[in-house]
Amino acid sequence: MTDQNFSSMRAAMVESQLRTSDVDDQRVIGAMAHVAREDFVPVERRAMTYVDRPIPLADGRALNPPLVTGRLLKEAQIAEGDRVLLIGAATGYSAALLVALGAKVTAVEEEGGADIAVPGVTVVRGPLKAGAASGAPYDVLFIDGAVEEVPATLVQQLADGARVVTGIVERGVTRLCGGRAVSGVLGLASLADLEMVVLPGFAAPEGFIF
Repeated sequence: MTDQNFSSMRAAMVESQLRTSDVDDQRVIGAMAHVAREDFVPVERRAMTYVDRPIPLADGRALNPPLVTGRLLKEAQIAEGDRVLLIGAATGYSAALLVALGAKVTAVEEEGGADIAVPGVTVVRGPLKAGAASGAPYDVLFIDGAVEEVPATLVQQLADGARVVTGIVERGVTRLCGGRAVSGVLGLASLADLEMVVLPGFAAPEGFIF
């Protein structure tokens, strides 16, 4: 498949998936129209690059559909110079988009994950739920997938008033959520039911109800 084919598919993704589904932030649309998602997809899966469903990676992981990425970016309200803690960086696609929006990104991914070669991104290898305390405090927590709960370990690494975007898994349904961390307390609101990738290692304690 040629670069021209991918460019055409990227333009179609913007028009048919983003603009029709409440992704109306022109900076986000511009970034997603510019960053080549195919560069972050395994060669054998590149035909799926702009399909609106998760793309399987190794070890049971997957890339979120473009719409999910667009909604997360919109709700994150990234400003120039924001310090972003990205959890579940996978192949680096969301990291590249955050950089394109002017963020300073610390990307956390598990040991043995895909190489992440995005200029300007600090990559930290280790358990996703551990975050990256060395770079705290962060202005934005961007969890690139759905979790059963957002651990206190991550909330403690945020600046007061930091913005948080994530997916939450509740009874098998994944929901896009957004909110803020104020005085060490996280408040989240459900924004939309979306098919999101579920990240490993974030099981809620038994008896927990969102």
